[in-house]
Amino acid sequence: MPHDPYKALYIHLPFCKHRCAYCDFTTRAIAPDSVEIDEYIDNLILELRRKANEGELAEIETVYLGGGTPSFVGQARLSKLLYALGVFMNLTPEVECSMEANPDSLTPELIRDIYALGVNRLSIGVQSFDDGLLETLDRIHDSARAKQAVLDARERFENVSVDLMCGVPGQTPEMFEADVQTAVDLGVTHVSVYPLTIEDHTPFRRMVDSGEIDDVDQDKEALMMSMAPNVLTPAGFHRYEVASYAREGFECKHNIAYWTGVPYLGLGISAVTMTQNDARRMRVQDGEVQDDLDRKQMCAEDLMMKMRMTRGVSDDELFAAAVVIPGALDVFNSLVRDKLVKREDGRWKPTFGGWLLGNELYGRIYELAP
Repeated sequence: MPHDPYKALYIHLPFCKHRCAYCDFTTRAIAPDSVEIDEYIDNLILELRRKANEGELAEIETVYLGGGTPSFVGQARLSKLLYALGVFMNLTPEVECSMEANPDSLTPELIRDIYALGVNRLSIGVQSFDDGLLETLDRIHDSARAKQAVLDARERFENVSVDLMCGVPGQTPEMFEADVQTAVDLGVTHVSVYPLTIEDHTPFRRMVDSGEIDDVDQDKEALMMSMAPNVLTPAGFHRYEVASYAREGFECKHNIAYWTGVPYLGLGISAVTMTQNDARRMRVQDGEVQDDLDRKQMCAEDLMMKMRMTRGVSDDELFAAAVVIPGALDVFNSLVRDKLVKREDGRWKPTFGGWLLGNELYGRIYELAP
């Protein structure tokens, strides 16, 4: 269908040295010298060339290399992919180009090369700085390696993010707070806090079912989520999304694109492309249509996704949506009455309680246009 220009590009690299016990992403462990990785990178480059020739990369503002573990595929392959990316699109310093990395495969040499080829934001999958928790999570790095990876990254990158996990079996609120403090002390500019979810068909699910580890304590997990600002706010971070904190100017523009209804292109296995125009929005994954939304459903989804962010939606955005879905204003007023949303400074913003009861908050908005 005729569509608005893509503004964000996601490239999926589905390879890891080791698949963690909690992971349910489209990724798998593979030998680092496998020819399959080379073939996959070559196919990505061909796809980038095709999209560039079709004019689909002309207005890209953010790029995100995710996985899997992009850093695992190594310097030579990443350099080849990033060089091609720079040839096929306008990869200026103004384009936010993020790459995920794990501490075990992030070397000073790799950092130097990817920085030289246009990556300007590094997201490091630390999960914890506690050796016992790292062992529980089945990670292959230890605390010392995680700290060194962050320090190495900061030698080149100003924009360094770490992922931290809460709700891990055996983790106390004090341990989580210590992890957040360590990230701050290391000088990162962005922290993503992920509550552990025990997904079906993972080793963690089997371990919970057999009684080998405890299931997630959601109350304790919520407590840990609520504690992160205690450390981050005094250190100059602000919460801009339910699980994301950044120093001013270091918010992840790529993720904000997902939460604000910006069209994005996904390349690689399992990567999702979101195509839209004024009347229709479609998400396609591996050639299969996952979503096909009409104008009303688009408006409802945009309202719902924006409520992931601290800034919520403006009066103007809500009133414009209410023209398309007349019940919108009534639903938002009911969310205010139920203390899931607050209205201040001309904006409708989620409360912390609204985030904790996210399924209810988001569900009531999305039901505006079934």
